[in-house]
Amino acid sequence: MIEKTKAPRGIRNNNPGNIEFNARVQWQGQTGTDGRFATFTRPEDGLRAVAKVLLNYQRKHGLNTVRELLTRYAPAFENDTGSYIDHVAARIGVTPDTSIDVAANLEPLLRAIVAHENGHGWDGHYSMETYHAAIQRAVGAA
Repeated sequence: MIEKTKAPRGIRNNNPGNIEFNARVQWQGQTGTDGRFATFTRPEDGLRAVAKVLLNYQRKHGLNTVRELLTRYAPAFENDTGSYIDHVAARIGVTPDTSIDVAANLEPLLRAIVAHENGHGWDGHYSMETYHAAIQRAVGAA
């Protein structure tokens, strides 16, 4: 295992989706900020937050394609959104404009986002149990 201090920022912060800190939002397990991004107690908390964001994009805003989700999640003014979209769509086995059920695809979506945000291989840093615990908490809790 890689020393936590040498891990990518998202892994160090237990925020593998690199959710930016917002003083108006207090996520479950959030401990604060590193100056830009939220920090969490455990990886499950950070993964849960990403899952909640994606679920809300579909439920509240009707976004249901990888392109729609990631255009909002990772806007082009600070990301290579096109590359991000292509990477995630390929990882989950759909075209960027295929309608998906976000809840049914949370695990592959989370894995792809973690890999893209932190670098190849970091999606495997967390166990299946960690992903499943985060998803269960996101789907079952407000």
